[in-house]
This record gives sequence, C-alpha cells and structure tokens, in this order.
Amino acid sequence: MHEGFLNQAIALACDNIDQGGGPFGAIVVRDGEIIAASGNRVTPDLDPTAHAEIVAIRLACQKLGDFQLSGCTLYTSCEPCPMCLGAIYWARLQAVYFACDRFDAAKAGFDDGFIYTEIDKPALQRRIVMQQLSLDSANRPFQMWRIKTDKIRY
Repeated sequence: MHEGFLNQAIALACDNIDQGGGPFGAIVVRDGEIIAASGNRVTPDLDPTAHAEIVAIRLACQKLGDFQLSGCTLYTSCEPCPMCLGAIYWARLQAVYFACDRFDAAKAGFDDGFIYTEIDKPALQRRIVMQQLSLDSANRPFQMWRIKTDKIRY
C-alpha cells in the first residue's frame, strides 16, 4: 500500500517537470483515499513556499475543512525540507513516507543543508540579518490572545 502511494507521488513529480514545475510530488492520504495531491509549484506560481508538500497540505486542509490533518499520511517523492517539515508537524500528520532523501536532492541541485545549519544558530549569527527589536507593544498580541475566551487553539 505505502509503495503504491509513494509511486504515485514519484509519478506526480515526473509529470510536474513536464508542466514547468520542480521534480517533487506529494500526496495526502486518509483511510486509503487520496485527499489531495500536488507537484512543486514554486516556479509556475512564483511562490518560494509552494513546495509539493505544502501545497498538498493546503489542499487537504481545504477539502477536509480543518487546519489539522490528524489521521492523514503524507507520501512525498523526496524527504521534506525544513520548511515542509515544520508544516508537517503543524498539520499533525500521523506519518510521512518519502522516496529520495535530502542528499539525493542535493545532488540534483536542491541542497537545503545550509538551512539545517542556520536553524541551529542564534538569530544574530545567521546569514540573513535577524535582529530582535525591543518594543513596548511587542507582547500586546500575546496578551490579547491569553485573555481571549473564544480562541481556537492550534
């Protein structure tokens, strides 16, 4: 069963190349049914966040009417990058199956190893300037959130 869905994600990645996208495909499955599927849409959509996994997660959430994908499994042609990994945890997927790993991706020109290194560094030591500014109003959104009685926790 897992191999079948994973082969579909690989086929989606191959088809995606022919359609001007990147070599990645992802499928969200629940109870043996495909809920959503997408190829990488970064270049066609001019959106650096439109990785196959992210787009498939977005589509699945819309279809199910929920921001959590509990009980769902993600099948993806390649090991998820750090951004996609974060989305996977936020979506609360129950499992992820992937074909190629990050080292295979790096050999094809998609090396995200530097991001893993950057995440581990303090903000001031990262390649891109990231500096916290001290503002009196900084905690206002969190204060409002704490007292909100009808909030939807996520």
